[in-house]
Amino acid sequence: MHRRWKYIAVLSLLLGACFSSTEKPAADNKPKDPDQKRTTNTEYEMPVIDGTVVFNSDSGTASIDASHTEEGYVAVKDTASTDKVQIQVTNPDGSMYPYPLIMGDYQVLPLTNGDGTYQIKVLEHLSDKQYALALYQSIDVQEKDEFQPYLVPSQYVNYKPDSACVALAAQLSDESSDDLDYVGKVYDYVTRNIAYDTELAENLSVNYIPDPDATLSSKKGICFDYASLMTAMLRCQLIPTRLEVGYSGTIYHAWISVYLKETGWVENIIEFNGKDWTLVDPTLGASNKPSDVKKYISDGSNYTVKYHY
Repeated sequence: MHRRWKYIAVLSLLLGACFSSTEKPAADNKPKDPDQKRTTNTEYEMPVIDGTVVFNSDSGTASIDASHTEEGYVAVKDTASTDKVQIQVTNPDGSMYPYPLIMGDYQVLPLTNGDGTYQIKVLEHLSDKQYALALYQSIDVQEKDEFQPYLVPSQYVNYKPDSACVALAAQLSDESSDDLDYVGKVYDYVTRNIAYDTELAENLSVNYIPDPDATLSSKKGICFDYASLMTAMLRCQLIPTRLEVGYSGTIYHAWISVYLKETGWVENIIEFNGKDWTLVDPTLGASNKPSDVKKYISDGSNYTVKYHY
């Protein structure tokens, strides 16, 4: 199913301590039908790991399930008796995305660089900074839809049909008139209910993986958590959403981008007040302490995407 939706950057979240045209779309002054309701999705797009195409390491500890690359993802697992495993995904354009791997079950990794050849390495830790290559596989990918990687859960945006964030998303969708209204409600909920976790930010693991339901339960998190939670709530309602990580000036930063039918292309950080989109740092909007990122809010030239998931 092809979607001709335009791209709108919705949320930029400071990841520094914890972890894009400046033109605003014209406000839609057309009166809305007060009885209009958004159609809430209840059939969630979930990754399928069925072993149709699997590549295994010689030792049998590492596996890559590439059964559904046309849907924009692979799944990787490792059962070696080591303390940690790292995955390196080299994209068709030559960029490399590193992922930490939790031992045991398959984890879904998105293929977000479009069609082409992806090279995947599974590296098992030996000692200090030394890793052994357990499995290398080159995989040719032809995705059925450019938006597919942004419609399913993956390692950094992990949810299931029975997740609390999915239930909340359905509730907010039921209260929304259309996709644009729904995005605004999700944004408002996240920024008003999730507090910045300074302690976590100061003790952050290099291999930190956000958990949307944990963030929702604790009502606190770093900015990676803000972005992951909002991405999960939008994807499960069939709104293609991209979690992006990069830099605002010299500050490490995370934000999300969303495709919508109702509006044009907007970059940087924005907030929807029910009528207009305006630039604002949602971390500040969530009653968090001001940060150096504030000075970059209106200057899109300071934003640089390094990874998108």
